[in-house]
Amino acid sequence: MPLSPADDAFADSLAKTLPADTLRRAEPRYLEEPRGHWKGSAGWVALPRSAEEAATIVRACAAAGVGVVPYGGGTGLVGGQVSPDQPAPLVISLERMTRIRAVSAVENVLTVEAGAILTDVQAAAEEAGRLFPLSLGSEGSARIGGLLATNAGGVNTLRYGNARDLVLGLEAVLPDGTLWHGLKRLRKDNTGYDLRHLLMGAEGTLGLITAASLKLFPRPAATGVAILSVAGPQAALDLLSMARGQLGEQISAFELIHRMGFDFLSEAMPEVRQPWPEPPEWAVLIEIGLGAGQDPDAALELLFGEALEAGLVDDGMVAQSEQQAADFWACREQIPEANRHIGAISSHDIAVPLSALPEFIARGGPALAELGDFRINCFGHVGDGNLHYNVFPPKGRKASEFRALREAIKTCVHDVVHALDGSVSAEHGIGRLKVGDLARYGDPAKLAAMRAIKVALDPAGIMNPGAVLRG
Repeated sequence: MPLSPADDAFADSLAKTLPADTLRRAEPRYLEEPRGHWKGSAGWVALPRSAEEAATIVRACAAAGVGVVPYGGGTGLVGGQVSPDQPAPLVISLERMTRIRAVSAVENVLTVEAGAILTDVQAAAEEAGRLFPLSLGSEGSARIGGLLATNAGGVNTLRYGNARDLVLGLEAVLPDGTLWHGLKRLRKDNTGYDLRHLLMGAEGTLGLITAASLKLFPRPAATGVAILSVAGPQAALDLLSMARGQLGEQISAFELIHRMGFDFLSEAMPEVRQPWPEPPEWAVLIEIGLGAGQDPDAALELLFGEALEAGLVDDGMVAQSEQQAADFWACREQIPEANRHIGAISSHDIAVPLSALPEFIARGGPALAELGDFRINCFGHVGDGNLHYNVFPPKGRKASEFRALREAIKTCVHDVVHALDGSVSAEHGIGRLKVGDLARYGDPAKLAAMRAIKVALDPAGIMNPGAVLRG
């Protein structure tokens, strides 16, 4: 059955069941996404103040056959937060639901509403003497509900896991408007299907997350940061193996940076302080967090010495101050902004098995060279196999000149990923950008199961229509 638009008549009817000012005309910010690929079509946005109000809104949408687009911080990079090609949906933003409901240092649990901004969640954990380790570039505006709905990754995945690994329980509105009270704080709850993990990563297509019980961790007593020049991607993997042998699970982040990333910073953001006057071809940024009485600088210096002797590294620096550590991290964290300044033809968030990373990098460049002359900025969370592999025009030319090649470039990269048993979406999700990629590369049995789940939970197809699965 085709969906109905969230028109003025629907809004007038819904407004009678809600407190004043819950419904508003959709401002432009609710209809945009960071990369500018799509423009949303919604005319109205709902801003509930509670899970019960959110349930009332979804229930009305289900009854009227109106599509629902959940909206977090709007930071998603695959278009999951806008609906350009459906009858005008109702956008539901949880930006008013920002309350920290409870914090327990004893249980290492924080319960928070889905509209809370990630930095506020991190601050609430820190105030309790604990750590909420999810960390990524958009943490100052990304909201926890959207991060869980997309199963966000970030720089600490190596040590703490993705977003789904940090959640004990969820509260959510299901597609028929039923409110699921799943905010348990249990590490063990073996009572059938786990709806948490079904909703996390579903990108709002199976329900609307309204709150979560999050895992907290002890804060490391001391941290250390180093940036090391490595001989290549294989040397980086060997260094990671050596570091794990010495430090176990105390490695918080292990990031790979190609020289192109440093060159782009010099070209587009010269104010960023770089560690080397002449950047190496490949570098690794490593952060460790140790317990009381342990010396992270000494641990990193020992690692550097052994890696130097083994021929894995040829230069490097251990941060001698918080400012220097911040400068090292700025080089990594500002690369996406430099990319935006340069202008990518096609950007790829991919993952391959760790041992296949060097082969992917070795095969990707020559495969793309058959299509044209490009610059490749390869960087990412090599500790968990996730690379951001972005293709740019030659210096002096613009991405718009290569628009006709964008699909061929993406297919070229993704074909190599698929051949190596990888994933075409490591941490950004499917959204609308990769619906075709999921259909092309996804396992048929998995896709059939996903469609069956979607039909069972959302038979009218109102939840984020057009996202994740091809209609």
